[in-house]
Amino acid sequence: MHNELMPVACQILEFKQETQTEFTIKVATGDLKVEHGQFCQLSIPKIGECPISVSDYGDGWMDFTIRAVGKVTDEVFKLEAGDQLFIRGAYGKGWPVDQFKGKNVVIIAGGTGVAPVKSMINKFANEEGFAQSVNIIAGFKDENGILFKDTLKVWEEKFNTIYTLDRDEKEGFRTGLVTKFIEEIPFKDFGDNYEVVIVGPPIMMHFAGLECVKQGIPEEKIWVSFERKMSCAIGKCGHCRIDETYVCLEGPVFNYTQAKKLID
Repeated sequence: MHNELMPVACQILEFKQETQTEFTIKVATGDLKVEHGQFCQLSIPKIGECPISVSDYGDGWMDFTIRAVGKVTDEVFKLEAGDQLFIRGAYGKGWPVDQFKGKNVVIIAGGTGVAPVKSMINKFANEEGFAQSVNIIAGFKDENGILFKDTLKVWEEKFNTIYTLDRDEKEGFRTGLVTKFIEEIPFKDFGDNYEVVIVGPPIMMHFAGLECVKQGIPEEKIWVSFERKMSCAIGKCGHCRIDETYVCLEGPVFNYTQAKKLID
């Protein structure tokens, strides 16, 4: 049986540059198990390790979308297909996907926050009818920050999508913060049969959550995910603790009834 605390040597299958500072690596992960919304610890010997959300996965592989912003991620950025990386996990509580079955699912994602929902949205795309409807608001800071361009096109064909840029103007995108467009989601047509997912930088989740509540959405229908600085991933080191909550164990996905106390 695999010891989930033990890093496993995995080979990089593919390396894709997404933006100037973000990239996606496809890694052969063997029999490591993962659920939508979970994260893994990626490490390079003698350099360190960092927690990264699984942005997609399939039989024997996982994708990780990474921003080069620190010692470990900068080193991962230098790797190529064929190189080795060490992985432990997957960890944390993912999205309550079974609860979304047959529902109208609304996903509000900002920037790299699109990564933790990508595999779940792809599941909805591949399993037609799993969700009653899928409504996506995905926002990026500017044209240079757009992630998963090919995937966004696929989602646009299958789902109700609103893609936004905070300030740039670009064909196919609207200008403004994601919170501005929440009122355009036809919640009144959904009756009681919907769930809302919010993921992105803490300030974006804070204001998107407030806007949803203002629109009359019950807090228990809202789900958020946040990657706080994880370290051990098993609730021992206290690095990710907010008050008495260990994000690595109880999250990264939380219901808004609890999350609203953690975001502020």
